[in-house]
Amino acid sequence: MTTVKEIREAPKLAPLYAKALLTRGGGQSLPDTEYVRAGIGFDPAHVVAYNRVCGFRLSDELPATYPHVHAFGLQMALMTQPDFPFPLLGMVHIANRITQRRPVRLSDTGAMRVRAENLRPHEKGRQFDVISEFTTTEGPVWTEVSTYLRRGGGAGGGKREQLAPPSPTAIWHVPGDIGRRYAEVSGDRNPIHLHPLTAKLFGFPSAIAHGMWTKARVLAAFEGRLPGAYTVDVKFKLPVLLPAKVAFTSWRAGDGWAVELWAARKPKPHLEGTITPPDATPHPR
Repeated sequence: MTTVKEIREAPKLAPLYAKALLTRGGGQSLPDTEYVRAGIGFDPAHVVAYNRVCGFRLSDELPATYPHVHAFGLQMALMTQPDFPFPLLGMVHIANRITQRRPVRLSDTGAMRVRAENLRPHEKGRQFDVISEFTTTEGPVWTEVSTYLRRGGGAGGGKREQLAPPSPTAIWHVPGDIGRRYAEVSGDRNPIHLHPLTAKLFGFPSAIAHGMWTKARVLAAFEGRLPGAYTVDVKFKLPVLLPAKVAFTSWRAGDGWAVELWAARKPKPHLEGTITPPDATPHPR
């Protein structure tokens, strides 16, 4: 039976990061708990700041990636509980699928619901999904599936699939401070994104871009070309080491699009994914 925990205010992220440093994980399975925060509305000034960092134009329709910033605090609250099986620090966000059934608008109010499910093996360890839903009086209008990997104990193997040879549509220069700028609008202040020194503590040679920033930046390249309802499904591959020069490419694929983001100097993907009608088969995990 699912336990529902109602959250009256947006979780304070600084204490959750401090808690994450101390939480080592417990339990053998994902908790059967759903976090719910009702009465969520959208601050126009914050949406403007988010759009500028991610490359979206200004509109009363929110980018499909924007509701994630309202889900993020609930996700952290869930994954820092003592009964969560894995410590938050060290988990890797490997895939993200967002479906909007219609555009979420500035005037909308609703509830965000977050839960974890589908713990399963991965070639490099174990993976699970965090499901987030924004619901209005119409029902769910926005759904996100964030897939996380806990490394260790996997069977290894696996083969990286390449969607297409790197033939760039555009070259983007990613500034060295994009991690700090995105952290300001998203609340995601994981130290691997903020500064080279803090990133090195976790084994990275420099700060890395947020996966959700790269997804948002890719989606911004499609503004004016997408319908009101769609699914954007990506896999995060190699991290974007900051500052960076990356190659973006896209092509028509059936009723939608395929997309990739590459390291400009090497034919290695940072991100690959699809944009499809909302009822299409999900991108394989």
